[in-house]
Amino acid sequence: MVLNPEPRIGRRVVLMAAGGLLVGCSPRPEADRVHLRLATGPAGAVYRRIGGALAEHISEQVPGATVTTVPSGASTDNIRMLRAGEVHLGLTSLDALITVDGSAPGGLSAICRLYDSHLHLVVMAGSEIEEFRDLEGRRVSLGAHDSGTEFTSLRVLERGRVNAGGRYLSQAESAAALRDGEIDAMFSLTGVPTPAITELVRRHPIRLIPLDAQADALFTAFPGPYTPAMIPATAYAGVPATRTVAVPNVLLVRDDLPDDLVYAITDTIFTHTRTIISASRDGEAVPEAVPEAWQINVRTGISTASIPLHPGATAWFRDRKR
Repeated sequence: MVLNPEPRIGRRVVLMAAGGLLVGCSPRPEADRVHLRLATGPAGAVYRRIGGALAEHISEQVPGATVTTVPSGASTDNIRMLRAGEVHLGLTSLDALITVDGSAPGGLSAICRLYDSHLHLVVMAGSEIEEFRDLEGRRVSLGAHDSGTEFTSLRVLERGRVNAGGRYLSQAESAAALRDGEIDAMFSLTGVPTPAITELVRRHPIRLIPLDAQADALFTAFPGPYTPAMIPATAYAGVPATRTVAVPNVLLVRDDLPDDLVYAITDTIFTHTRTIISASRDGEAVPEAVPEAWQINVRTGISTASIPLHPGATAWFRDRKR
């Protein structure tokens, strides 16, 4: 791994400086190691999958660093834990991160943009729901509390003036409730394909409801974090291509993490993307175990809208241009 050719702080100093960031932690948990915590998401979500892959490869590639994943409700929950000092790193959707004045919450910055999530509106194949407005009065999962799915789906319903009976369920819980007839539809803001929906469609036919008009409404009302997009026909067996809205996901970091440590983490993400794409199961490689990682690249990685990059990430991108 090629690190900053002119490091501002020696590796041992960096790792020791990062050791005491979590509330209640000793400033030197070990002589020359740093233990980081990365907030991911709920069961059945891509955040859980890609967060685990990032944690594994940062631990392998950044000398002296160990990263542990922390399950969560997802985006807004991760932002809360970061601000409280409970974790060092966290995944979030860009729309949940940008505040009313267009800035990031205090004390946080971005390492990079990772991949884009697509808003799914899922119903069973035999459902009477044919279009977005048919959600009126229906039982609909809005995602887990404090998730990006909750944040975006509530915005969509509000802009569309649709009153639905909201339930707050994780990705896996939503898929199970939809299968069992406990809800009529589920929103899911996630990567494509998402594990919970993939597992559902293996056993039961589903449909995706188009959200092209809702994408246009969000894009107009909140310029920056939203773009019209397509869930491809190859994503889920038997489900045709469906228009929807996409939202970028970023990897957040506390501002007080040392620059050289963030530089090394950024370097690992962009120079080991192909390794992150594949994972191991029972000691053997599983190709494309994290397909969202195909979207990780230097060109889009720097595009975090109004959210500033951490100085360590900025230095890595600057060095990349040399």
